[in-house]
Amino acid sequence: MTAAPPRPPRDELVTHIPSLRAFAVSLSGQVDRADDLVQETLVKAWRNLSSFTEGTNMRAWLFTILRNVYISDIRRRRREVQDTDGVFAESVSVPPQQNGHMDLADFKAALADLPEEQREALILIGAAEFSYEEAAEISNCAVGTVKSRVNRARNALAKKLNIDTSEIGLEPTLRAALGSSVG
Repeated sequence: MTAAPPRPPRDELVTHIPSLRAFAVSLSGQVDRADDLVQETLVKAWRNLSSFTEGTNMRAWLFTILRNVYISDIRRRRREVQDTDGVFAESVSVPPQQNGHMDLADFKAALADLPEEQREALILIGAAEFSYEEAAEISNCAVGTVKSRVNRARNALAKKLNIDTSEIGLEPTLRAALGSSVG
């Protein structure tokens, strides 16, 4: 039995859009902003497709581009007025109708409260299911740093949510919170 021929990079690019979108939503916390991040990522990737080395990990390449676009966007937005106290956000929110929604909201809030580096590491490992080595490459840091960030993030989430990490794995919760399109 012969293996299927590899996809051309431009065709493979499209298959990663759901994962990119889920990662962008988890980073930005806003669906509209996440869509803009994904669109800009795809435009940059398309423009630089000739620099992609076939046979390497396109998913990691795209996540790296998305992360860099996100960081650039943060730097640009520093000059904008933010809703730091959440008054406006609370005025447009709708209270959840079921307890599950409240639990999910608590989880998302706890995840959002994590330091950016810890949240990113946990999402890459727990939700996007990258290996520690791939996450380290995407985050441009050492593997040990990623492991440390993930451990600190798990412990912080467990403490904020009053759960015992030895009893519950956070990865299924994280994937459920970010949608099944991650991975």
